[in-house]
Amino acid sequence: MKSPLKTLVLAALLPPLFTLQAAESGFDGLNLDLGNLSRISEAQSRSISPENFTGEKGKGGMAIHGTGEYASRELGQGWKVSPSVQIGAHKTFTLAEITGPGAIQQIWMTPAPLDKTRWQILRIYWDDDPNPSVECPLGDFFACGMGRYCQISSIPVCVNPGSAFNCYWQMPFHKKCKITLENLDDGAMTIYYQINYTLTQVPDDAAYFHAQFRRENPLKTKGTYTILDGVEGKGQYVGTYLAWGVHNNGWWGEGEIKFFLDGDQEFPTICGTGTEDYFCGSYDFDTRGADGQSHYTEFTTPYSGLAQVIRPDGHYDSQTRFGLYRWHLRDPIRFQKDLKVTIQALGWQSGGRYLQEQDDIASVAFWYQTLPHKKFPPLPSRDELELH
Repeated sequence: MKSPLKTLVLAALLPPLFTLQAAESGFDGLNLDLGNLSRISEAQSRSISPENFTGEKGKGGMAIHGTGEYASRELGQGWKVSPSVQIGAHKTFTLAEITGPGAIQQIWMTPAPLDKTRWQILRIYWDDDPNPSVECPLGDFFACGMGRYCQISSIPVCVNPGSAFNCYWQMPFHKKCKITLENLDDGAMTIYYQINYTLTQVPDDAAYFHAQFRRENPLKTKGTYTILDGVEGKGQYVGTYLAWGVHNNGWWGEGEIKFFLDGDQEFPTICGTGTEDYFCGSYDFDTRGADGQSHYTEFTTPYSGLAQVIRPDGHYDSQTRFGLYRWHLRDPIRFQKDLKVTIQALGWQSGGRYLQEQDDIASVAFWYQTLPHKKFPPLPSRDELELH
């Protein structure tokens, strides 16, 4: 019979299995934080921009033609000859094609015109899937919808002056990645962009990043809006952006968000307690101002925010609109087979009764899942995308 003391001594002398595996495989350069930035890795850093369309090593800044060609005419090659691209009316431009394995680590974009970002459609394709896993108007993807700039300071998304869209969602892929931008407008657009990525070994259990846009104006089902439906596979839900236009007077956010997981039917597994509660606020996002009156209060934090409040101006802005985000970075919603997400549009009417609203709601759902994924429903038409 083995001595318990001897067993404990042997266990202490042997390194844990995960330490041995880490030593053999090395650090893959993914899942970065302050605790592992010091670690050496065989991962290779690459970047795609109009100054290096392919991201190839040693091929940046070589352009002799581009949107900066006239300004650099006295300086020549290497002096900001190609900082941006123009995308013609009703044209699609391929921003990046990458052969993996690897992961997108950061995306920076600044589009013009900014007020047409609902007509600028971002799509991302993973591996051999012919259907996009990301299909979303550009501004809404960066939690800055309705064609209006709003400053955002969160962990996965930052929107900075004057129209700089940034995201830090880690997007791993095993074989390849393709990113396109479609311009639905009748005029040309300009896009400055940089896509920073790493070429490295990707864990077998790394799922694929997805983002899906939807909009209903007014709601088809009174009082209920579907953020996401038809998801099949295994993964985790990681974020919500809502652009909400209110059609009635009074407070509009009594509705509950509901997550239907793995076969849930009439009732969900996860049910919230109110719209502002889900977005980590409380009591209508109200604070009392110097005038003694309560006001909606914008805020932007690492995990949630009410980043936009568009108030009626007595002219063309005829109703109040809100832009809200909620990132599930510390509390992802995990599903094993399928997922559906809804939120109620619920206000108040006389007699202290709830009112089922029929508001204008647009959303972006963010999640990771295995491939293949179910094909998205058709993107709303250009007229249906436009803000009314």
